[in-house]
Amino acid sequence: MLENDNGALSLLDTVRKILDRADDRTEALNPVLVALGQYLGRSRVALSLLNQDQGEIVMESAHGLSREQMKAGRYKLGEGVTGRVIASGKPELIADIRKSAEFLHRTIASGFSEESPCSFLCVPVFLERKVIGSLSAVLDQQAQPDLEAHLRLMSILSAMMAQAVRQRQLQREEARLKAEYDRLQDQQKARYRPANIIGTSKVMQEVYAEILTVAPSDATVMLRGESGVGKELVAHAIHYQSNRAKGPFVKVNCAALPETILESELFGHEKGAFTGALRQRLGRFEQAQGGTLFLDEVGDFSPSIQVTLLRILQERSFERVGSNRSIPVDVRIIAATNRNLEAMVEEQTFRQDLYYRFNVFPIHVPPLRERKTDVVLLADYFVDKYARANRKSVKRISSPAIDLLMSYHWPGNVRELENCIERAVLLAKDQVIRAADLPPSLQTAETSETRHPGTLASALDSLERELILDALKTTRGNMASAARELGITERIMGLRIKKYRIRPSDYRKQKRSGPPAN
Repeated sequence: MLENDNGALSLLDTVRKILDRADDRTEALNPVLVALGQYLGRSRVALSLLNQDQGEIVMESAHGLSREQMKAGRYKLGEGVTGRVIASGKPELIADIRKSAEFLHRTIASGFSEESPCSFLCVPVFLERKVIGSLSAVLDQQAQPDLEAHLRLMSILSAMMAQAVRQRQLQREEARLKAEYDRLQDQQKARYRPANIIGTSKVMQEVYAEILTVAPSDATVMLRGESGVGKELVAHAIHYQSNRAKGPFVKVNCAALPETILESELFGHEKGAFTGALRQRLGRFEQAQGGTLFLDEVGDFSPSIQVTLLRILQERSFERVGSNRSIPVDVRIIAATNRNLEAMVEEQTFRQDLYYRFNVFPIHVPPLRERKTDVVLLADYFVDKYARANRKSVKRISSPAIDLLMSYHWPGNVRELENCIERAVLLAKDQVIRAADLPPSLQTAETSETRHPGTLASALDSLERELILDALKTTRGNMASAARELGITERIMGLRIKKYRIRPSDYRKQKRSGPPAN
């Protein structure tokens, strides 16, 4: 009986203290298994958990087993002795595992002598009348005379550990669900990120979400952002994820065409409509029929074009130049601009009603300085692109060059980055783009070896001396006139002349053609 076994009572008291002291009960499971293993002597102890959804039993914690042995301790429900105990909810005792056909010898008995008889004890772990796992042990039978007493002791311990086991089971399931959620999120990001746009930054993820939202509709989209951020790529992404993907994608750069040509370019013209109109011409609206028309730089539209566009957006029809016949149009409009249309509306240089027609679903494309985490991804893409285009074996960008790319503010955005990388690929002398291959505008004093040799005071003195010499040259050595030109008193001018050892007389003799040798 346990009440007469001081060792068993001491073990139970130790386990109680371990469980009571632990802030996180799941952290107490390993110490409990160690205490049980030490009590049982030469033994190996394991705790296995049941995954209800998968019907699989996994060895969660163990004493006396390696990680490799624990990984091998996986069973299906009902498989082996462990699987049967968890399936039935009844403890089992095998006095000699050598004589048992049910014992699989998969992990827990490895390392024991085959000549020595070993026993296997396994008890279910219950919580709210449901089996959530098992507690098992393999021990040397010769050193363990009372196996039934050990089985009863393990049953008591399993009840004491049940809550901690459940917490461990929940943690394991939570980790599995989180991993699955992260996997699905990654899949979703990869699926929703348009193939023609590079970037994984948070601000670009927001752009991808907006593209995904608006693409299936026919709503007019307004793309806002600085020049060079890739508004045309976003327009492409919207078109090719829309129901109009099989239709044409037609682009018009409204800033590149004068008003007289733009009207014909947009709406087409009839033969003889104006001088030089030798034949009928279809405009971009007709060319984009059933597809998408991308109007780039709409802030440059003239007032007359604005009126015509407003009518087309309202009535969904237009007339060619030189014709009175109305032509119905089925076109999705995507507009883009880098100008402040709100200010233009206030200044009455852009029609308010047309602004609202364009601004149905605005998307702001962020500048490159707001998505610095995408700089290296874009740079790698352009390196590969231009290395293949120029048949050069450029494989990577050096760390100092990457530092320069990351620290630059990129006023020209992605377009400027692309041009920089194309130049660097052409200049690269080996398989690596180095800092010296980047344009001077990206260079620092360190990389360009142009550090100022002196202090700030010496630099200021040098500048002051240069200004005084220039003033004396202009006034042909007249100190009073030079002082007035520099905005200082004649006394201060005299002190500076003395400090820098300048001779105004040299400038009185000097012709206008150039300064004296100093």
